[in-house]
Amino acid sequence: MEREAGIQEGPDKLHEECGVFGIYDFDGNDVAPTVYYGLFALQHRGQESCGIAVSDTKGPKRKVISQKGMGLVNEVFTQEGLEQMRGDIGVGHVRYSTAGASVRENAQPLVLNYVKGTLGLAHNGNLINANELREELEYTGAIFQTTIDSEVIAYHIARERLNTNTVEDAVRRAAEKLKGAFSLVVMSPRKLIGARDPFGFKPLCIGKRGNAYVLASETCALETIGAEFVRDVLPGEVVAITPEGIKSDTSLCLPKEQEARCIFEYIYFARPDSHIDGVSVYAARIRAGRFLAMDSPVEADLVVGVPESGNVAALGYSMESGIPYGNAFVKNGYVGRTFIKPKQSSRESSVRVKLNVLSEAVRGKRVIMIDDSIVRGTTSGRIVRMLREAGAKEVHVRISSPPFLWPCYFGTDIPEREQLVAYQKTLEEIRQVTGADTLGYLAIGRLHEMAEGLPICKGCFTGEYPMEPPAEDIRGDFER
Repeated sequence: MEREAGIQEGPDKLHEECGVFGIYDFDGNDVAPTVYYGLFALQHRGQESCGIAVSDTKGPKRKVISQKGMGLVNEVFTQEGLEQMRGDIGVGHVRYSTAGASVRENAQPLVLNYVKGTLGLAHNGNLINANELREELEYTGAIFQTTIDSEVIAYHIARERLNTNTVEDAVRRAAEKLKGAFSLVVMSPRKLIGARDPFGFKPLCIGKRGNAYVLASETCALETIGAEFVRDVLPGEVVAITPEGIKSDTSLCLPKEQEARCIFEYIYFARPDSHIDGVSVYAARIRAGRFLAMDSPVEADLVVGVPESGNVAALGYSMESGIPYGNAFVKNGYVGRTFIKPKQSSRESSVRVKLNVLSEAVRGKRVIMIDDSIVRGTTSGRIVRMLREAGAKEVHVRISSPPFLWPCYFGTDIPEREQLVAYQKTLEEIRQVTGADTLGYLAIGRLHEMAEGLPICKGCFTGEYPMEPPAEDIRGDFER
């Protein structure tokens, strides 16, 4: 497994880009503390930077209070700072980035002041036509402050607002120009807007708490703040939340069969206690483990998951196979992405800093180790070696996703094909790289069953994308 469990910093890891959150309290209560706890629940979606922007819908139109910084939510915000952020409408964001763009300037939400007032924008996803849209703006005088494609979106919304009657119409018209993955939460002076790309790559849902409405990447954030789930924002839908209610525009929606949710939300990205488009993430991972047990059985004494992402699939494997489920790893819960990392020459220790093996659990046993993916293969090899050094008699690796063969352009940080171990090697050669006794992947045909028949994107496994991929890879030019 290459990164998922947060085992290793550096190039041997897979991650998603960010989480978004927004709230509008019609009773006029200050929302900054609620945004904080919403982001805390979404921390798994981004651990490099975070931010909150709030405004008072009854106050001056151009007054937005924002705070953002590098690090975890509880590192960036203090109780005193949140108490100074007075406003009844707000947006928040947690972010991952790729190498070289981990700077405060790229943290979100973005706040724009323009002739119609202000915009606060939080974006999850990745555009494949960001260069084209950016150049269009630059040649008409736009000056960019960041290297993120989210700023391109914000500028286009602001420009469209000059020629539309409402901000939600401006968001829809800007969305018509966007190609790729986006879930947006936009704060205007008097409205909270949510938008999801027509394919539904990234999740976005609506919640309600008392007289306040919430937009969030995952339902777990709603539960954390005590909000009730109302519904998911539909792929292609733009919703406007005001004291008069929720206004919906579905003019960008595609036929359901053309939708293409990122299957990795169910495999890894989302928290297991979330539901996305009506499907339980926990149940999806249980099914993945059951499918692995059906399709790749092996005699063993113990089934274990690599924390945290492999645990539920491991439980599913155990339930189907009858082989006992157990804990073989102790994860250091105090190690975030900000710890001082060992040098590359001692990379082994960076795995052990985050993960140790319970030798009493595995000594003398045939162990099935479940993880959610393999990218380059080196981290999986280190974890297999740790199990053997702890006394495991056999180590059988099962992966709850198919092999990566193609890059992703829609917000999952899967590298170029030449860096993917499955593109370079056969199944037997990958097994040798990991040092496992046997190796098995989830079959591609099982993915639809895993997601209960929802239309999904399988591009990183098959090379067949729901839209034409970019002619050139611009993922290094724009950070999410």
